[in-house]
Amino acid sequence: MSEPFVVVGGDAAGLSAASKCKREQPDREVIVFERGRWVSYAHCGMPYYIEGKVDTLGDLTSLTPEEIADRGIDLRREHEVVGLDPDAKTVTVEGPDGTFEQAYGDLLLGTGARALTGPFDGLDLDGAFTLHHMDSAAAIRAYLASPEDPAVVRDERVDADLVAHYTDLEPPERAAIVGGGYVGVEMAEALSAHGLDIHLFQRPDQLLPPFGDAVGEAVAEELDRQGVDVHTATEVDAIEGDDRVERVRYGEESVDVGLVVVGVGIRPNVEFAAEAGVDLGESGAIATDEYGRTNRESVYAAGDCAEDRHAVTGEPAWVPLGLTANRAGRAIGQTVAGEPTPTGDIAGTAVVKAFDLGAGRAGIVDEARARDAGFDPVSRTIEGSSRSGYYPGAAEMTVTMTADRETGQVLGAAVVGADRAAKRIDTVATALDAGLTVDELERLDLGYAPPFSPVWDPVLVAAKVLGGAVDAE
Repeated sequence: MSEPFVVVGGDAAGLSAASKCKREQPDREVIVFERGRWVSYAHCGMPYYIEGKVDTLGDLTSLTPEEIADRGIDLRREHEVVGLDPDAKTVTVEGPDGTFEQAYGDLLLGTGARALTGPFDGLDLDGAFTLHHMDSAAAIRAYLASPEDPAVVRDERVDADLVAHYTDLEPPERAAIVGGGYVGVEMAEALSAHGLDIHLFQRPDQLLPPFGDAVGEAVAEELDRQGVDVHTATEVDAIEGDDRVERVRYGEESVDVGLVVVGVGIRPNVEFAAEAGVDLGESGAIATDEYGRTNRESVYAAGDCAEDRHAVTGEPAWVPLGLTANRAGRAIGQTVAGEPTPTGDIAGTAVVKAFDLGAGRAGIVDEARARDAGFDPVSRTIEGSSRSGYYPGAAEMTVTMTADRETGQVLGAAVVGADRAAKRIDTVATALDAGLTVDELERLDLGYAPPFSPVWDPVLVAAKVLGGAVDAE
């Protein structure tokens, strides 16, 4: 019998790989090491739990430990892999009963990423959080809610002492969010639902930079309309207080707050892999080939700790998103089981909700980044309607699209609007994967009926306008 398939990390990539391998090779031993208590949970759902749209933390899990065991997978929670010896094909594991060596035949590194904390102190104060783990979500919800709130559950997976501590504290009335990316925008809505006054600080001069100017401006206007004080081009210098957060200081000014959420980015967890000679890419994440293989024999990597190939540039890229992790993990599980399966290219496709607006992006929208990738970009921004103008519920939608002048290849797009705008980006993601030109995108036969779209969907209009610009230059 072959040596076990060992997986480091019990979330999206890891459990997708473990499940697929076990399904294809039922007799093979599959071991998953997870350093925490939570497995198979949705990071992206945490703001909605905090807001109250999701009833319990358990609703954010796809698989319970019992369901994983029923699949024949040996899941070992609270076991942290701290070392790797690719020559001996072993990992070093620290568990509740001590440290031991585990041999593997194939190894998947699905170690994820960790939240950055910013260049300031104060995150050790009560009321200061990053949002990259379920315990943080539980603590924030407990802090905002009354002890009788049914969402503040005592789950064996939750840090009970942490939740109890925040349940006993007086709820805050004002909050600061540091960072205007996905976490910041989504948490503005989540905290507003609890009646807090919100200040959002963003060091760049726009929100959601990868989405482009039009989206950033529209989202900032929407947050302002909803009562969020948005401070762009503003850097937070300190989170201050005695034992508990009392204020956020920026420049010569400060604002009194009782809660701070820091969402300034993440970094891949790659330390023990790098020490073992696993190559990292320029992004700092683990370099992989089209099958998720690293430079070390029988060692794979996927998810938030690994790079993938970008569909537009063909070069390695690090875009840590949920579908990317699940898809790559499943492919690696099939490869390990004997059927080599590519993990697939990525386009960085993402969507985000900002109160009544939805925004989406795919590929490369920023012209400076496109030039760095070797393209000669041209962009156009159009406004269209989400439905036929005479049909109730129609709302304005803005589409920015970028293409290469020489070839007409679609490089990327961003969409923002109030009526189902965000998911229109899927059309662009498909075009990017297929390598379509703007003319080819314009000729796609998309569905039309007044409740769903105008005859000319806004994405097609953007392609038509951009195609004219490409042809004219």
